[in-house]
Amino acid sequence: MKESVAYTQADGIARITMDDGKLNVMSHAMLRALDTAFDRAERDKAVVVLRSGRPNIFSAGFDLKVFAANDAAGGSMMVKAGAELALRMLSFPTPILGVMEGHAFPMGTFLLLASDVRIATRGPHRMGLNEVAIGIAPPGFAVELARSRVHPAWLSRTVTTGEMFEPDDALTAGFLDRIVAAEGIEDEISAVAGALRKLHMPSHLTAKRRLRAGVMRDMRAAIDSEITLAAYQARASTSPSSVVLPGRA
Repeated sequence: MKESVAYTQADGIARITMDDGKLNVMSHAMLRALDTAFDRAERDKAVVVLRSGRPNIFSAGFDLKVFAANDAAGGSMMVKAGAELALRMLSFPTPILGVMEGHAFPMGTFLLLASDVRIATRGPHRMGLNEVAIGIAPPGFAVELARSRVHPAWLSRTVTTGEMFEPDDALTAGFLDRIVAAEGIEDEISAVAGALRKLHMPSHLTAKRRLRAGVMRDMRAAIDSEITLAAYQARASTSPSSVVLPGRA
């Protein structure tokens, strides 16, 4: 059976590639596999390149079928795993380069927001926090993460109305750092990863932890207070699921 996450490492650069054969849904299994890959990168002390191996999709986000089924235990465990991974990435010992070459629905967007450098290919793919459009309130950890990277007016548009943005607008909003033509993405990855490899890693880690101390504190508080089994059971018992399962890719 093919692994959903592939890991390779050479010359101090670890390539973590997501490919579940479909839409890279952030299921329990995918999140565990990603965490394991980051364990390996940390042991290797390698710069990370995180990307998708699927055409036109970075990730379809969390597994909405879990939410639609009102599975309180499954939903809380899945969201917490995603939140903990994003929080881990914010203080990862080495730089992370996130590469978007297709749609990045919310948890996919969260992984990109938690990366140190975010590049995308130009194209008709979108990213953002579209939860309210499908019947979910954005989790607090995600709002705090987005607040740390996205310009306020654009943040309000995506959090409160579920608007998604193509790369040019996403760059203006602060979701991305740069955009390149699809045919230039490999050269761009090599150039950026090579430059990151030359950083003094202890200084890089100290700097990112100082810079992000506030957002990491606020994310930690949101995770601990919101993503609990009791909270998810209460939501499941008070209202039927309103989650819409759209064709997202």
